[in-house]
Parts: sequence; structure tokens; C-alpha cells
Amino acid sequence: MDLNLQGKNALVGGSSKGIGKAIAIELALLGANVTLVARSADLMSDVVHELDHSKGQHHNFLVADFSDSHDLNAKIKSLVSSKIIHILINNTGGPPGGAIFDAELEAFQQAFHNHVLCNQILVQAVVPGMIRENYGRIINVISSSVKVPVDNLGVSNTTRGAVASWSKTMANELGRYGITVNNVLPGYTETERLWAIVENTAQRTNTEMDDVSQKMKQDIPLNRFGKPAEIAAVAAFLATPAAAYITGTNIMVDGGRTRSL
Repeated sequence: MDLNLQGKNALVGGSSKGIGKAIAIELALLGANVTLVARSADLMSDVVHELDHSKGQHHNFLVADFSDSHDLNAKIKSLVSSKIIHILINNTGGPPGGAIFDAELEAFQQAFHNHVLCNQILVQAVVPGMIRENYGRIINVISSSVKVPVDNLGVSNTTRGAVASWSKTMANELGRYGITVNNVLPGYTETERLWAIVENTAQRTNTEMDDVSQKMKQDIPLNRFGKPAEIAAVAAFLATPAAAYITGTNIMVDGGRTRSL
């Protein structure tokens, strides 16, 4: 099985922490040169030093705020002018929780902007290089809510579904170039966002956080939350030559929580 990513350049969104950081670590272990993208230079500077360098990899980072699409567009175009990106990981923190009926219009607009529009900016910038190099992997980290909406995440459920449809359409269009586009759908994963959801639920229901988390785990056949590294392993595989015939699909990584096929 060819899992070698030496000589390949990866751009990983939201990679200062959580799932994005875990994906960056896995890609580096497979030999990729990794460019981190997030808002915090301090956090990314620390992550760069954690990445594997044993195969001669060169890692760096790009400070960008996805709420500013003009800034992101300028920075990504500057990056691809000097470096071909073979692997793009679209990973952006989800919008705040809450019932969909109560959501303000601005919340939908901001979420659509940060996820769909920024994904579009990044793909349009990196795909020409992928075509020239005859190698392209676009991997979107979304959510299991694409299959079954998660309670009290109304704006997120809506936006994640839009990203999934965008991704499938993109896979159909780019397949002729040998570029694959896939979605990784994490379930409950031990990140800051999960603990924020647990805390919000506990406050809303006047319940202890431990009770909330235990109830959530009861809905998972494996009876535990996922680890960022477990999500990252799937994303990293999709980035390799071994995954060349997988495209346009959603891969659940949720411990079996989603009951649909």
C-alpha cells in the first residue's frame, strides 16, 4: 500500500489545535511538507516544531482569518505563486450552537462565508497546480450532522450540509484530472468545541457536565468519544496515493453513533 507523501505539499486549515493539528501531524509523519493555516501565529509556531522532520520535510505556517475572505484570497494566491499544493485540508471551526429557529440571519451568513466561500477560494487557488502536477487531494472535515442533524446545532447542521453538496459537485467536476474530493465526517471528538457543546448543554438543561458527556457516550456503540488522531488517520489515508480511486464520498468516523447506512 503506497502511503508515501514525500515531495508532496499539504495545506491544512484550522491546524493550530484539535483535528486540524492532528491531521498536520499525520501528514508530516507520512513525509509531506505541511503549511499550517489558522489565526494564531504563536500556536502554529509551536505546532511546526512538533511536526516530523525526519524525512527532510519543510514546514511553515500562514496566518489567516477566514472571516476576512479578501485577506485569505490574497495570502493563498501569494503562497501558490511559489509552491504547488498537492493536498488541501478544508477544516474550519463550526459556528456557535443553538436552536435553528432562534438563529440570526447573520449567523447563517457568517457560517456560509467561513465554510463554503472560503473553501471555494482555497480550491480555486490550488487546483491549477494540482492539475499541472497530476496529483490532487481535497479533503473536507465536516461533521456527522451531514447524515443526521445534531440537536441544538442548527446553523452548523445547515452549513455542513451545504459543504457536503459543494464537495460532491466539485468531485464530479475535478475527477477528469485525477483530483479526488472527499469528506471526513467526525462524530463526537475530544476537542475544545466538543467540551463547549457539553458545557452549553449542561447550562441549558441545568445538568452536570459529566452527566451530559456520559449520556452522549451512551449513544455511541464504542461508548467513548473519538480522539483527534483517529479522525486524522482517515484524512491522511485519503491524501495518499493508495486512495486514488476514492472520490465524492462521505466517510463517517463517529464510533458507530450514526444509525443510517
